[in-house]
Amino acid sequence: MNKVETPYSEMIGNTAISNKRKFSIFISEIKALIKIGIVNSNLITTLAGLLLAAHFTGTSFMEHLGTFLLTMIGSGLVIAGGCIINNWYDADIDPKMSRTKNRPTVTGFFSLKTVLALGLGTTAAGLVFLLFTTVQATIFAFLGWFIYVVLYTMWSKRRYTLNTAIGSFSGAMPPLIGWAAISPSPHIVPVVMFLIMFVWQTPHFLALAMKKTEDYREAGVPMLPVVYGFEFTKRQIVVYIACLLPLPILLAPSLGITFAVIATLLNLGWLVLGFRGFFVKDDLKWANMIFIYSLNYLIILFPLMIIVTLPIFN
Repeated sequence: MNKVETPYSEMIGNTAISNKRKFSIFISEIKALIKIGIVNSNLITTLAGLLLAAHFTGTSFMEHLGTFLLTMIGSGLVIAGGCIINNWYDADIDPKMSRTKNRPTVTGFFSLKTVLALGLGTTAAGLVFLLFTTVQATIFAFLGWFIYVVLYTMWSKRRYTLNTAIGSFSGAMPPLIGWAAISPSPHIVPVVMFLIMFVWQTPHFLALAMKKTEDYREAGVPMLPVVYGFEFTKRQIVVYIACLLPLPILLAPSLGITFAVIATLLNLGWLVLGFRGFFVKDDLKWANMIFIYSLNYLIILFPLMIIVTLPIFN
C-alpha cells in the first residue's frame, strides 16, 4: 500500500494494516506536516538564547528548568503551527514541486479543514505555554508566526522576490524568544544572534532555490533565480555572506576571542566558497555545496556560543 495515497480516515479503518504500521505512517505524516527539520533548527537557536540568557544573568539551568521546558514546548508548538498553516495555504502549488508533492496536504492524508484547525490550535497552545514565561517572549513568538504565515506565506511568497528576506525576519525570532523568556532586558547578544539568523537565511534559501529553480518556476513562485537568473542570485548570496563578517566581532566582548576567531573563520570559509561560484561550470553543484555549508554553519555556530561560556574558557 502506498501511504501517500491513503487518507488518514480510510487508513484507520483498514484492518489490513497493523496498528504499529498505522502509527508509524501517522508519525511520518505529522513530521512532514509540521516540517520537523524547520522546527528542530529553530529550536536549536531558541535553546541557545535560553542558555546564554541564563549565563549572562548569572543563573543556572536548574534555576530555570520550568521556564526552559515551557519555552521549548511553546516555541516548538508555535513554529509547528506556522508550518502547518503554510502547508494548508500552499496546498494548491505544492503538487507542482517535486520536494513538496508528497506532503499530507497534497495527498489528502489529512483534510485541509483538519490541517487548518490543527495549525491554529497548535499555535494557540504554544502561545499559552509561552505566556507562562514572559510577555516579551510571547510577543516575539507571535511576531515570528505572523510574519511567516501572513507576510511571507500569504502575501509576499507568490508576488515578490523579496519573499526570502521577509521570511527571514520570522526565522530570526527564536533566539529572541529564548533570551526574553529568561531575561526581558535588552542585551547585545540576542540582538546579534537575531542579525546572524536574519542574514544567514538568505544564502541558505537562495541556494535551495537554485537547486529547485524549475520547481519554483512551475509553481509560479518568483524566487530570485527564477526571475533574475543564477548569476544575479550568486552575487546576492556572496553579498549576504559578506554581511556576516562583522557580526562575530560584535560578540567578542561578550563571548570572547575564541568564539570571534572560530566564527570569523566559518564566515571566511563560506565567503571563499561563495566566490568560487563565479568560476564554476556546474552552478547546481555549487548551490548544493553552499546549502550544505549553511547547515553545518548553523550546527557549529550556535552550540559554539554555549561552549565558550563554559568555565574552561573563563
